[in-house]
Amino acid sequence: MMNKSFIPSSSAATETAELFDSLITGCRENYSIPASAFTNYNVKRGLRNPDGTGVMAGITKIGNAHGYIINEGDKISIDGELYYRGYNVADLIRGYTQEGRYGFEETAYLLFFGDLPTKRQLDDFDKLLDSYRFLPPRFTEDVIMKAPTPSLMNKIATGVLSLYAYDENPDETSLENMLRQSMQLLARLPIIAAQAYAFNRSYFFGESLNIHNPQNNLSTAQNFLRIMRPDCSFTEEEAKLLDLCLVLHAEHGGGNNSAFTCRVVSSSGTDTYSAIASAITSLKGPKHGGANLKVQEMFDCIKEGVQDWNDDEEIISFLEKLLRGEEGDHSGLIYGMGHAIYTLSDPRAVTLKHYARSLAEGTEYEREFDLLESVERLTPAVYSRYKQIDKNICANVDLYSGLVYRMLGIPTELYTPLFAIARIAGWCAHRIEEVCTGKKIIRPAYKAIAKPREYAPLEVRKTEF
Repeated sequence: MMNKSFIPSSSAATETAELFDSLITGCRENYSIPASAFTNYNVKRGLRNPDGTGVMAGITKIGNAHGYIINEGDKISIDGELYYRGYNVADLIRGYTQEGRYGFEETAYLLFFGDLPTKRQLDDFDKLLDSYRFLPPRFTEDVIMKAPTPSLMNKIATGVLSLYAYDENPDETSLENMLRQSMQLLARLPIIAAQAYAFNRSYFFGESLNIHNPQNNLSTAQNFLRIMRPDCSFTEEEAKLLDLCLVLHAEHGGGNNSAFTCRVVSSSGTDTYSAIASAITSLKGPKHGGANLKVQEMFDCIKEGVQDWNDDEEIISFLEKLLRGEEGDHSGLIYGMGHAIYTLSDPRAVTLKHYARSLAEGTEYEREFDLLESVERLTPAVYSRYKQIDKNICANVDLYSGLVYRMLGIPTELYTPLFAIARIAGWCAHRIEEVCTGKKIIRPAYKAIAKPREYAPLEVRKTEF
């Protein structure tokens, strides 16, 4: 179990805490900015305009999330659409499903190279991914199994940064080198995540350690399930549903927080591993990719707090408590509802809901699906009434992804890592596009409002709080 030899004695810990408290007393004011300042200086908080539209920060050919139109200055809500390189994702999924094929690798090819592959090109791409899936010698022992952390996302970020040391040409930013690194990361991230999960279960929970290696001629979804599960078992139905989830999460335009983070970091000229690790740490946040875990935690709270799952009034009452911060994580948020782009519907949520319903029918999860659907149906009116605003909000992809993962037997710790495994395809494409076309370091302005102060010698300084 955990080595606690580094933990200081209780007396030393108490002294440290007291010293820390004495230093930070009164400093909160120095990290406070009045809300009026943002208005007075016309600051676009969150890089968003007052009507909720995003500030235009770049140009991309990679992806587009479309959820509204601007007509003579008015923002008009529409059903959401998601495009990868000009292809509607719904059409891609329909094609993969009708042809009975795995689609994530083809989606990654599209994002990396800009066009759908021929059969020969896809076969060659799959062969390259097979050759890249295996981690460098002793990487599992020296990186994944060292310095354990409860957060798999942090371990995955560490793993990606560590791959820099195993790359003979890590810093070159030519198109060819970045594409090679992108394909290697696409192939290796699922292995890192699955092996890190296995080790965490052993180290923190005392479970038997089962470390598996990838297998050639399997898709990303198949290999992930094979490595994640102690007995390496999975069904084709499970793997193809997971593959569909990966396709839906692969890309979401350049403005989402993690892709923009990747582009900002890439604009400095840094290496691929640093840029992708920064995107992973962004995705971890509960306002971004970490929201899928927050949805599951909130849903567990709803299941426990609502006695009659068929009683709309009781569900509404509980949703109001969530908004007031009286239940859940006390954030005042209803996770899984609302999106910065989508207004009437999130196309990813629509697709996942369809598959979640068919998967849940006739199983123990059917009642849970019905309750989740009630949350989706009732939240918009509750939100509008509580916030006193007339705004369309819809279910986002996180509302149903957790239930799908749970029905697939995937542990909650892996929900956000799975998001990263998929989204690395989009991140790498955005990194390459930024390096090849941006040509400028991203450096927005901040208005400084601190007043000038005179320097005082140490001996005469007095506390200001």
